[in-house]
Amino acid sequence: MRVQEFSLRRNRPHNGGMRILVVEDNEGIAAGLRANLMQRGYAADVCDTVASAWHALSTEHFDAVLLDLGLPDGDGSEIVRRLRAQVSRPGVAQLPDASTPVLILTARDQVQDRVAGLNLGADDYLVKPFDMDELEARLRAMMRRAVGQASPVIRHGDLEVD
Repeated sequence: MRVQEFSLRRNRPHNGGMRILVVEDNEGIAAGLRANLMQRGYAADVCDTVASAWHALSTEHFDAVLLDLGLPDGDGSEIVRRLRAQVSRPGVAQLPDASTPVLILTARDQVQDRVAGLNLGADDYLVKPFDMDELEARLRAMMRRAVGQASPVIRHGDLEVD
């Protein structure tokens, strides 16, 4: 199991210092993602296997996961499956966090692959090669949606719906 931690603790003007878990076994792609994310003000941790990613998610909080599917010890979709199977208790922080947004980042470009990944519980799906500006926009959109789902209670004036 290998987890590499790379944290940036300065100037986070537009992303609030989001911590991203990058699950990618190709060292060149992983290094490029880490460097680009850090340059944009994110903290990034890199794992290269299903096992190391699950360990990281079970021991640390992440704001989002960028997930490759083709990993040496199994399919990355297993991470999504296991993450979404976690039982969340309202108001109780627990790890792994079933609500952690997941963006699948893979070379699998067939429509049925994208549909399967999204139906499994991924929040977004982006095919390699990709543009970093698009990836960052998708990360920000995922986080906006996640914040909107933070409370099961909808309020409008004096009206509350649970």
